[in-house]
Amino acid sequence: MHKDELLELHEEMVLIMEYFQDQERVTDGLFDPYEELDVDPSHVHKSKSEHKHAVFVLGNALATAMSDDEFSEAGRIGKRMQELADDAESKI
Repeated sequence: MHKDELLELHEEMVLIMEYFQDQERVTDGLFDPYEELDVDPSHVHKSKSEHKHAVFVLGNALATAMSDDEFSEAGRIGKRMQELADDAESKI
């Protein structure tokens, strides 16, 4: 995936995050790990690896927001996103 495509995906995922933040049933602090990264889609000067890591961390939080438990489909996706986030972080 090219960096511009990754930035576009990152931006779309942020819009989904904002939707979930407006919902009352989402756990407080769910998106804190993503926000602590300080990698925003508008930060085009950040490396592709940093954006990739941010997308996986955000993907994990989004999957968690959609899951009923860790064994649901979204729960399993969240676990995989965490694995990919850990791998991407090791490459930064």
